[in-house]
Amino acid sequence: MTQRDLITGHVLQFRGNPFTQHWAEAVSIAENSAVLIENGTIVAVGEAARVSGPDVTLHDHSGRLVCPGFVDAHVHYPQTAIIASWGKRLIDWLNTYTFPEEMRLADPAYARTIADRYLDLALDHGTTSVASYATIHPTSVDALFEAAAVRGMAIVAGKTCMDRNAPDGLRDTAQSAYDDSKGLLDRWHGKGRAQYAITPRFSPTSTPEQLTALGALWSERPDVLMQTHLSEQVDEIAWVQDLFPEARDYLDTYEATGLLGARGVYGHSIHLTPREVARLSEVGASVVHCPTSNTFIGSGLFDLMGLARAGQCVGLATDTGGGSSFSMLRTMAAAYEVAQLRGAAVHAAQLLWLATAGSARALHRHDHLGVIAAGMDADLCILDLTSTPAITQRAAQADHIWDAVFPTIMMGDDRAVAQVWVGGKPRPT
Repeated sequence: MTQRDLITGHVLQFRGNPFTQHWAEAVSIAENSAVLIENGTIVAVGEAARVSGPDVTLHDHSGRLVCPGFVDAHVHYPQTAIIASWGKRLIDWLNTYTFPEEMRLADPAYARTIADRYLDLALDHGTTSVASYATIHPTSVDALFEAAAVRGMAIVAGKTCMDRNAPDGLRDTAQSAYDDSKGLLDRWHGKGRAQYAITPRFSPTSTPEQLTALGALWSERPDVLMQTHLSEQVDEIAWVQDLFPEARDYLDTYEATGLLGARGVYGHSIHLTPREVARLSEVGASVVHCPTSNTFIGSGLFDLMGLARAGQCVGLATDTGGGSSFSMLRTMAAAYEVAQLRGAAVHAAQLLWLATAGSARALHRHDHLGVIAAGMDADLCILDLTSTPAITQRAAQADHIWDAVFPTIMMGDDRAVAQVWVGGKPRPT
């Protein structure tokens, strides 16, 4: 007999993009609704899901919000142990904290420890899917994919490639970057719920030769993602101009080497020129907003409303460990705050879309993730809307369901995560 699971509660549903149409037309919350799961897949939502029988287990989450599992579109799992390290700009932060820690993941046992720790922290906060950078060490990629497979998580990851402007223990070559990435891609891409991403860290740490080699690999395997960083800080952009004097702009360092395309995912993308904005949109590439990182390291204010309303595909991310939290709730709150500083108020519906459907689309996983609908993978995050006294007293004053949800976005943390489902299975608590 096939076992089925029936989850009841307020169900978050998407019908469109709340940035390119009115949020109320694109997003709704079906109060006191239901979701039916069978064999790891959502098979029905709403009244059609309300079945009974000896093969159905009821999970009553009345009064709670049933969301798609959060999708974190840009993280560095090797930086888990150095999150919230004090007070540096990007380049100093990399040299002082990031690079020494990443060298430690040459040890396969340490890499496994950090991979396990990171994924458990992500799940604690309701994140069921991530796109992560590893280190230059192939074993660091293996460790993350293996840890994700144990947990049944859908994951994107890749070996970080750097052949200059990094310590000796963190440099590869153009050829080894190509060879290692190809071997890892062949080993992991499409295995279970794993997908590979070709991963040059960013132009300052890759020679044109290495970028070209990775661009050649991407042309051979256009089905995989390519993830990197773009225009995070003003001084970084100046550095790129010095290193690539012939480039029209930062994006051109990727475009000229075959690393601009529809399956490209460009983290940060804060200080874009009009040409860069136009080219990213033209090719259908994704950008990823990392608000807690951008404020923590002092990078700048991402133009969320301008880009998203123009139709640019935008994901949302914690950017562990430059970001200061593992929580996508905290990340949504930071995105709201950054937008306020740019003169725009982002609605709760838009924030939740970014953290789920938007990020899934940015990673080209929207056919299976990010939406609660029949046929989608049963990755769910169930939020308690009264998880703390402060949230409870505010929610008690709510005039409507969205007014009750917003305090959890702004003040919620892992205590708000009542239950997480991964691949149709509830995570043990």
